[in-house]
Amino acid sequence: MQGIYAATASGRSPARVFFSNSGTEANEGALKFARKYGKLVAESGVLGKGTSEALRGDPNLKCGIVSFTGGFHGRSMGALSVTANPKYQKPFTPLIPGVQTAKYNDTGEIGAFIDERTCAVIVEPIQGEGGIHAAQVEFLRALRRRCDQVGALLIYDEIQCGLGRSGKLWAHQLYPEDCSPDMLTMAKPLANGIPIGAILVSDKVAEEIKVGEHGTTFGGNPLACRVGCTVMEHIAQPEFLEHVQAAGQVLDQELKQALAPFMGSTVVELRGTGLLRGIQFSSDPTPVIDRARDHGLLLVGAGGNTVRLVPPLNTRLADIKRGAAIIADC
Repeated sequence: MQGIYAATASGRSPARVFFSNSGTEANEGALKFARKYGKLVAESGVLGKGTSEALRGDPNLKCGIVSFTGGFHGRSMGALSVTANPKYQKPFTPLIPGVQTAKYNDTGEIGAFIDERTCAVIVEPIQGEGGIHAAQVEFLRALRRRCDQVGALLIYDEIQCGLGRSGKLWAHQLYPEDCSPDMLTMAKPLANGIPIGAILVSDKVAEEIKVGEHGTTFGGNPLACRVGCTVMEHIAQPEFLEHVQAAGQVLDQELKQALAPFMGSTVVELRGTGLLRGIQFSSDPTPVIDRARDHGLLLVGAGGNTVRLVPPLNTRLADIKRGAAIIADC
């Protein structure tokens, strides 16, 4: 077992949690933790003679962060710096230094971008804002392997795709165990609308973060955490996740049937899993989104002329069928 599932010598739970108030704050915390962990790796001298000597001389050199095209991680300065979209970044440049953007799902670029000076790699197992693109197994496996080789931490941003949205509690559970992350960020559905975020941190990282090194005024407050516990208990129930899986299958079938006449022309591709779906159009889908709203269906756009479907996890099957029919009529 690796990452957040790795066994601990003490026998305690292999992962710890730091609470925040939002998704962007969770990602900020994860990046901070990675920066500190990177320094400790640099000081330890475990990366080979030449590299270790250089990094021990200046541990701040192990500060690089790698993110990916199509990713979205938030709007605060650190999270924005790893969100490679000019629409969000351009008004606020210059951003934090040391960030590189590699191509999503391209294993060939991993060795060139992730090296001994990298402290963190942040990626969405299923991209939301980028247009509902799922990571390939070999891509995540290669990221895990490369991070282990160079002493970097692998961060999965599951703020949109986690907590049942994929039909699994966590989207990365759709992948083999050797793709597991060192840190996992979550937020949106955790307290069902009450502001909350959280960073699930592997034991090896938690051991190095001391009291007072990171903080937040309202993170972990009793109201948000009590609601979060209740929501988590509900989402984690096997029968609830089975409903999400069944609803996702119905949504997939209904969309394929309803949009069959438009495939290859107006509609380019259907993507997604569970109740996180994308319809890629051949042109700007804003008119479709507007017409759907006029007929009582709320849709949201995403990257690459894609309409994003993120219905409530407790959606009734009859409502899914009605929604698919509205989309076909738009």
